[in-house]
Amino acid sequence: PFHFWQQRSSAMALKVASFPGELSSLLDSGTTRSRRGAAFRPRQHQHQLSKVDFTFQRRDKRAAYLRTCCSMQQGPPPAWPGRAVAEPERRSWEGPKPISIVGSTGSIGTQTLDIVAENPDKFRVVALAAGSNVTLLADQVKTFKPKLVAVRNESLLNELKEALAGCEEMPEIIPGEQGVIEVARHPDAVTVVTGIVGCAGLKPTVAAIEAGKDIALANKETLIAGGPFVLPLAHKHNVKILPADSEHSAIFQV
Repeated sequence: PFHFWQQRSSAMALKVASFPGELSSLLDSGTTRSRRGAAFRPRQHQHQLSKVDFTFQRRDKRAAYLRTCCSMQQGPPPAWPGRAVAEPERRSWEGPKPISIVGSTGSIGTQTLDIVAENPDKFRVVALAAGSNVTLLADQVKTFKPKLVAVRNESLLNELKEALAGCEEMPEIIPGEQGVIEVARHPDAVTVVTGIVGCAGLKPTVAAIEAGKDIALANKETLIAGGPFVLPLAHKHNVKILPADSEHSAIFQV
């Protein structure tokens, strides 16, 4: 992670920890000049983790400093619950893998259901939770036939029931935040896709972890706001947290 404490300045000092790879190649290349004419002057460099000082000099005479501390570990932090490696001994279900989706009417949720529809031999939906898009949620229920459905906006409960009138397999419906939590920790689900937006996704994710569910994470706030609590909790319950959205999936792969 990079942490920046910015000050208006004309002369700046930057101290970073170097690591093997592209940055090392950059450092080995010697002095590089930026667009603004600032010189990058490596004072020392080793191919393993080491300290390197850069001095950014500006043309005017005033002096102030920006210090940036950058560090990189050779692997995930100790509490990280595992890598994306198939483990046959963890399989505890027969047939298609049972999943729950929190935020089923959003971008991540609808894309997940597209994948389920294309691979009915691999996945089945046991529970769905949405915010307020009752029309789409009702269509999803009729198509995928989950056992449990939650609508976060409690005022839309009757509207959802009307939309599901005549449904061949009527699911249990729980409104409000508690319903979303129950979807996340549904006993039949093996993995929970957390597609809900913002900090509203934190409680359901914690509930799913405590229930022993693997997490397909598309809710960044879970780690941004709750990482110091969530990662040790996942480690404690032997739960995997795997990224299902673009930005943190890219970081995970790096």
